[in-house]
Amino acid sequence: MPVVVLVPGPLRPYADGSARVVLPGTPGTVGAALAALGAAHPGVRDRVLTEDGEVRPHVAVFVGVENIRYTGGLQTPLTSDAEIAILAAVSGGTKPARPPVVA
Repeated sequence: MPVVVLVPGPLRPYADGSARVVLPGTPGTVGAALAALGAAHPGVRDRVLTEDGEVRPHVAVFVGVENIRYTGGLQTPLTSDAEIAILAAVSGGTKPARPPVVA
């Protein structure tokens, strides 16, 4: 089975509208997979990686259920049937309302 990258909604316009991109060949690492993804869809690469080639701080990349920040980063090895998910961090909002005072 090929390596598949799951593309989040905000990045799909840069991946020809695709939610899933099947990568050619068998990239051995996450870095190689993102390079292959970037060759086909440069707009995705530019939003996932910094100019120095590192994963942007507000982006999380998972192989299966494991965040690559804890498994070797871009050097995380891949199996031939790996599924890579790109996720944007969620933050912000407002302070929660204070609960009503009950006397």
